Amino acid sequence: MFNYQRRKTITVNIGNTPLGSDYPIRVQSMTNTSTNDIEASVEQIMRIANAGAHYVRLTTQGVREAENLGVIRQQVRQRGCKVPLVADIHFNPRAAMAAAQVTDKVRINPGNFVDPARQFKNLTYTDEEYQAELQRIHDKLVPFINLCREHGTAVRLGVNHGSLSDRIMSRYGNTAAGMVESVMEYLRVFVEQKFMDVVISMKASNVVVMVEAVRRLVAAMDAEDMHFPLHLGVTEAGFGEDGRIKSAVGIGALMSQGLGDTIRVSLSEDPELEVPVANKLVDCIASRENHPHINGSFSKDYNPLMPERRVGKSIAGLVGGKMPIVIASCQPEEITSNRRPDFFYSASGALNKSNNFIVPASNYHGEDNTSPLFTLENWNASVEAPVKWLNVPASTPIEKLLFLRDCDNVALIITPDNVNTSGCQQALIHALIDADINCPVILHNTYLDIDSEWLQVKAGADLGAVLLNGLGDGTWLEAPDYENQNDVVEYAFATLQAARLRTTKTEFISCPSCGRTMFDLQTTVHRVQEATEHLTHLKIGVMGCVVNGPGEMADADYGYVGAAVGKISLYKGKECIEKNIPEAEAIPRLIALIKENGDWVEP
Repeated sequence: MFNYQRRKTITVNIGNTPLGSDYPIRVQSMTNTSTNDIEASVEQIMRIANAGAHYVRLTTQGVREAENLGVIRQQVRQRGCKVPLVADIHFNPRAAMAAAQVTDKVRINPGNFVDPARQFKNLTYTDEEYQAELQRIHDKLVPFINLCREHGTAVRLGVNHGSLSDRIMSRYGNTAAGMVESVMEYLRVFVEQKFMDVVISMKASNVVVMVEAVRRLVAAMDAEDMHFPLHLGVTEAGFGEDGRIKSAVGIGALMSQGLGDTIRVSLSEDPELEVPVANKLVDCIASRENHPHINGSFSKDYNPLMPERRVGKSIAGLVGGKMPIVIASCQPEEITSNRRPDFFYSASGALNKSNNFIVPASNYHGEDNTSPLFTLENWNASVEAPVKWLNVPASTPIEKLLFLRDCDNVALIITPDNVNTSGCQQALIHALIDADINCPVILHNTYLDIDSEWLQVKAGADLGAVLLNGLGDGTWLEAPDYENQNDVVEYAFATLQAARLRTTKTEFISCPSCGRTMFDLQTTVHRVQEATEHLTHLKIGVMGCVVNGPGEMADADYGYVGAAVGKISLYKGKECIEKNIPEAEAIPRLIALIKENGDWVEP
C-alpha cells in the first residue's frame, strides 16, 4: 500500500476497447434514458462518449430493450462512435441472452440472475441442498456463456451490497464476505468453461463495505489463481460535492493500492457529468506512477483486509480512537455553515520561538488554550501548553521521533513529501506503531492552484486511502488559493463522513438515474434533502425504482422508492411501510413516517 503499482490482470476484450492492467484505467457511465427511446438514448450516448467515456451502459429490463440496444448500437456506429455498449440486466436471463447477441458486454448480477428476487427470507440448506443450488447456477450459466463466446461478448459480474440473494444472505449475512462468495460461485463456472472475458464489480453505498469487499475478492481470486480485471464504483453515492467526495474516498483508496481497471463515479446528475470526475480521479492516481520509492512495512499484526483503527493517546481536545478532529486554516468568521472546525490554525503572535498556533475553536480569542505549532528544527520541550503540535515531513526517520514516547501532550502532524501522499503518510504511521509511539496523528494535506472538483477528488482520494486503513485522528486540509475557505472545511467534514468516521449531516443515498427511474431523480433528491437535511442522525435513501430499492440502499434508515410512474413506496429500513403513494403526497408522508418512529427533530 505504500508504493503505487497496478495489480496485474488478464486482458478482457470489450468491443474495440480492451480492459486490463496492460491498458490505461478506463472510465464509464450509464444512460438515464429509456432504452425503448432509441433517439434519446443515441443522443445521450454521444454526449457521454464526447465527454471522454470509454464504455456506456444502458438499462435492459427485457427482451424488447435488448433488441432496441442492438438498434441503438447500429445507429451509434453509423455516427462514427465506436464506444462499446453494455447491457445492464437484473432478474431476466432471457434479456441477457438477447443482449449477448447484439452488444459488446452484458452485466449480470449474481444476486438475481438465477436466484429468485430477494424477499429477505432466512433460508436453511443442507450441504447437499446447497450443492444442488450451485449446480442450478452452473446449468443456467453455461448456455449464456456459450452465447457470449459465440458473439464475442464480454461479461461483467456485478455484485451490489444489499442485492444479495436470500440464499447467500442466509449463509453469509449481508456482508462483504457474502458479496465475495456470491461472485466466486459464478467465476468458478466461467473458469471451468474457459471463458475469460469477465470483469467484476463489488459495489456498495457504504464505502467501508465496498472497500472491504474488493480487497476480500482480490484475496479470494489470488488464492484460486484468478486475475480478472476490476470495475470500481461506490453505488448510490449521491450528488454534488458529497457524491464526488464519497466516490473519491472509496474508489481512490482502492486505486491507491493498485486495484481497479475501469471506474464509474455514480452521481444523481446528468451522466455526462460523471465522466470528468472519473477522469480526474484516474489522473490523480496515475500521477503517482514512478514516484520516489517509499521505505516501510506494515506494522505488526496489521490486517490489510480489515484494518483496525489505530488508537492514539488522548490529549486535550483529541480523544484517541474516537471522532477525528478537523483543523482549518482560516478565521472563525469565514465559517458560514453549522459544521465548525475543532481547531483553527493561526500564524500571528509569538510564543517561545514559535509564531504559529493551532487554537481550539471554543477558545479562539483566549490565551490559556493557545497551543504552539513546532517543527523538529524549532522544537521546545520546555513550553507549557495544553497541546503541543509537531509538524513533520512524512519521510522523517523514525529515530528522530522516538522522544515522543515520553510526551503526553503532543499531537503529530504528518505532511506528505512524496507525490504518493497517502503512501508516505501511511508508511510513517506504521513505523510509529512499531516504535510504540502513541501520540495522535493529524493528516496535513495542502493543494495549490486547484478548483473545487479537483480539490474534492484529490483530497477525497488522498485522505480516504489513509482513513479507510484505520489511520489518522484528524485532518488538516489546506487550499490557500481557494476563494471560499468554508468550502474547504466542508470538504474535510464530507471526507470523514464518507469514511464513516464522523457524521455531521444527513447522509443521502441516492442512485444515479437510469432507464428504470420512475420520477425526476435530481428534482426529487433536492426536495427530499430540503425537507430532511437537518436530520444529521439519519441516512435516507432516494431510489428511482424497485431494482435499486430496499436492497441497494442497504443501511438507510428510511427510503423513498419509485414504485411506478407517479407512485412512491416508503420504507423503514428494508420494510415497506406504505405502497404506491401519489408522488405529490410522498414527502409529507415520509416526514410523518419519521415522526411516527420518533426520529424527527424540528429544524
